[in-house]
Amino acid sequence: MASKLTRVGIIGLGDMGFGMAGNLLKSGFAVSAYDVDEKKLQALRGMGGQAATSPREVAERSEVVFVMVLNAEQSKAVILGPNGIVEGLSKNGIVIVTATIGRAAVREIGETLESRGIRLLDSPVSGGRTGAEAGTLTLMIGGDSGTMEECRMVLDAVSAHINFVGNKAGDGQTVKHVLSALTGACYVGIFEALVLGAKAKIDMDILYEVIGTSTTGNALFRDSAKKIIDRNFRAGGSKITTMHKDLNLALQMARENGVPMPMTSVAMEMFQAGLTVYPEEDNWSIVKILEGIAGTTVGRG
Repeated sequence: MASKLTRVGIIGLGDMGFGMAGNLLKSGFAVSAYDVDEKKLQALRGMGGQAATSPREVAERSEVVFVMVLNAEQSKAVILGPNGIVEGLSKNGIVIVTATIGRAAVREIGETLESRGIRLLDSPVSGGRTGAEAGTLTLMIGGDSGTMEECRMVLDAVSAHINFVGNKAGDGQTVKHVLSALTGACYVGIFEALVLGAKAKIDMDILYEVIGTSTTGNALFRDSAKKIIDRNFRAGGSKITTMHKDLNLALQMARENGVPMPMTSVAMEMFQAGLTVYPEEDNWSIVKILEGIAGTTVGRG
């Protein structure tokens, strides 16, 4: 059944949330948002959105609210804390947690919301800032399928791939943790390959073309390798802090299930090193650590 929802809220206007807000506005939804950064709120106003002074105020204006913050602590605070969503959203309203926060946290939030008559969709995303800006995110949705269908037009505005992965909160997080493990391992493989090519004095544009058109030339390679070759390590929308958090959650789930994850563990250590040395930079900044060890630079000339 097509959604009749028209008023949408967003908590968190970072690299992901701001792009989502823009696409919702383009699709004709009335958008209200809250962020701690006043500059982001001013930019939202410039696009036609409505800025709020608290998550509660966003919820009071909305039928459905996206939560796109960094982690479980922030999610609990904006949803369940003082002046949180739970204090402002009407009964039968919908909260969509698009942040990756872990299975236990989203289940705890879901139980509290359910006791207040509020519905929850557990929907972490993949696609980074580029996907958020283009409206091409991949969604992994756990929860009630009828609620998801009710939100279909809202979800279509921010994504290209809507995947229903299970009927309860936590199912979306579970799938995202598996994806995070693979993403981390792929990143490290890309970094190592590029450093090896640079040390062997292969032209980086040639190497990019060869790998980019091969069976391993996926979107992750094409995006990160281009930025590495161009020496663009900031403002790419995929920060080390976020991937470090996601890998931690993936390894926690692995331990809970008794699954050995050697490649994910290596990726975790590399991202820990990156977080220590380049805490404000993007994921591909980690290549600079390997460059330093190998005594080479991935670039042109």
